[in-house]
Amino acid sequence: MAQPSTPSGGTLSVFGSAGPSTSSNQLVPSRTPSSATSSNNTFLMPNSPIKGRVNSDGYRPLVTRTLGQRPACLVNASVTFCGNNQIYAFGGFDQYTDEVYNHVLRLDMVSHQWTLVDNYGDIPGVRMGHTATLYQGDKLLIFGGENEHRAYLSDLIIFDLKTAHWTQPAVTGPIPKGRARHAAVLHEDKLFIVGGITGHDNYVLDDICYLDLKTFTWSRAWKFVGRFDHSVYLWNDRVWVFGGLSEDMDKIGDIWWLDLKGSPAFDSPPQFGSLDRNSPLSRTTGSSRPQYATAPSPPVVGSSGYAANSSSAQVNPQSFQIRMSPPIAPGAISSLKFVSGPNVPAQGSGMHFHVYTSGTLLDFVTPAATITPQECSLSSLDLDTLRWQKLAEGRDIFQEGYRWHYCTMNEDGTKAWLLGCPTDLTTTDLGPGGFEEYLSDIMEIDLRRYGILGNTITPEPRAETSRPTSTLVQPSKGLGADLAKLFDVSPEMDSGADFIITALKDGDWENSDLLGSGILHNDEQNAQQWLSPDASTSPPIYVHKLILQARWPHFARLYNAQMAEFHTKKMHIPEPYSVVRAFLYFLYTDSIHPEDCPELNDVAGLLVMSNIYNIPHLRLLCVNRLSKELDVEHACIIWLCAGVASEDWLRRRAASFCLMHWGRIVRTRGFLKLPRQAIVELSQEIDMEGRVVGGEHYASSDEELDLSYLRTIY
Repeated sequence: MAQPSTPSGGTLSVFGSAGPSTSSNQLVPSRTPSSATSSNNTFLMPNSPIKGRVNSDGYRPLVTRTLGQRPACLVNASVTFCGNNQIYAFGGFDQYTDEVYNHVLRLDMVSHQWTLVDNYGDIPGVRMGHTATLYQGDKLLIFGGENEHRAYLSDLIIFDLKTAHWTQPAVTGPIPKGRARHAAVLHEDKLFIVGGITGHDNYVLDDICYLDLKTFTWSRAWKFVGRFDHSVYLWNDRVWVFGGLSEDMDKIGDIWWLDLKGSPAFDSPPQFGSLDRNSPLSRTTGSSRPQYATAPSPPVVGSSGYAANSSSAQVNPQSFQIRMSPPIAPGAISSLKFVSGPNVPAQGSGMHFHVYTSGTLLDFVTPAATITPQECSLSSLDLDTLRWQKLAEGRDIFQEGYRWHYCTMNEDGTKAWLLGCPTDLTTTDLGPGGFEEYLSDIMEIDLRRYGILGNTITPEPRAETSRPTSTLVQPSKGLGADLAKLFDVSPEMDSGADFIITALKDGDWENSDLLGSGILHNDEQNAQQWLSPDASTSPPIYVHKLILQARWPHFARLYNAQMAEFHTKKMHIPEPYSVVRAFLYFLYTDSIHPEDCPELNDVAGLLVMSNIYNIPHLRLLCVNRLSKELDVEHACIIWLCAGVASEDWLRRRAASFCLMHWGRIVRTRGFLKLPRQAIVELSQEIDMEGRVVGGEHYASSDEELDLSYLRTIY
């Protein structure tokens, strides 16, 4: 039976356990483009990249050489961005000296200087394969790892970034198995731990548990998914797990998620006391549930019996090799496997780094011995739609001659850094004899250049499928949204509005041959050509000048200068009515969500307005949404408006999409409305070495129609 295709064109399969998954059932696979399935169709392939090609907008992440006490390229260390332009590295294994470290190093991102940090207190023992999680902005939570004896640790140590002081809090509850190469994520004062490897034979753990950081109480462990060297993220009340290695040591390209919403086990603190491993469990009369003693816990030990902060002391070496399968985690567990597709990054080749921001998984495929820079990429997976898209080709983001070892991201989710070193060490000042690798270079990637919003947004609330929609009361989206409902209510009806905005009638605009809003602002001759003096205007939009003054700098300047708008209390914006209305709604609510602005044509017009009026946040919202929802019907207007707004990355992305689906693009209404010069520019977006690929019939009737149509235009 044929597999359905993903929204990105790849093949998918869905698995479920521990209850039904509404998310999996709501997936609607898109139809595979006919150009990709029929040999009779002709389509353009933007292949054979030009050597040394650089982004047309000039943006390429810069590589900077660091100074000071540069650390070696340690294996399985932790590298964490901790705010204040500082990155901290801790622990790791040196492959050249066979040593494991517990050093703390700090990289100042302003001076690019590495410094060995003097640290105090209950200094942890050496370790690798641990996790380091930033907590409350000034603390690093170090959990687990593997020490120099290859013992797996299960301790939690806290490093205070302000005082450089280590503390090891007393914890209660069932301490999880010692482990390394696991994943950790923080959510609502809970530190979730997922997977890892443990035991004398390095078996893979498939559990999830959490530490309540208010009480320092461990929850019990539940069965989830067996992984190590993976990544974990919490978004929209779900724990997401991606990548890593399976029990069979295979690189995994599927994503798993566990629904936490509505589960008392995750919503409330764990109901466990501390477990005294040296005494039998006590039971209360009339209760069949074991109650744990509240005596102080013994020293925290790893799975091989070594104390966490000691290199030699051995305690309680027995009983920790028993493999007990925990109960399945409460809540729905689902998974999605991406088999193939033009936008799906293959996890089996290259060095991958996974980070998360604003409900999006970013996959950096970096250069390695088995992959060239041209085969590398930056891709994103939207966790709400489970759709992959490629944000940048390798040649546009990676410079040749570097190998990257670690990736970290700022707390806003707007910048990422790759840390690594040159591949040719003999030509640098690194290491004695030029053979040892150091974390000597850092590459900063501004993710906003690729339409990434960052972590300032919050997920949209998920609909409750168990309750009838007719009984749901829609909550208010805030005062701005409530006031926006008065756009059509005149002041005479006590709306409180004190200003009028008019625009072009949508009908007049659509009937013109000029496609794409904002062009009138950039070419006065075009404005006179396409707008006659008696051009009709839209119905009035009644607004509140206080909101416009506070949210729209251009309006504030006009009003403060007492221009004509100040006296008439009216303003005409020569843009389509629907675009202007969406723009005003953004000023009131800071939103262009599909519920508020459903039409992509309007979003493309908003992108141009964001450039005209210099509103960076609106620009970012538009680029993010247009790149995610790019489709055949709207690709041409997105390409045109991106060019008008000088959004070169989005323009290139839309152009590539147009050329890949050319046979369908030329039949869209947007293409038919393109000015002649725009069609010429669009056709020249293809690489110099691009070619038309035909099937068994090199000129079908559809293709002849395309060619005859182009001949008519020219």
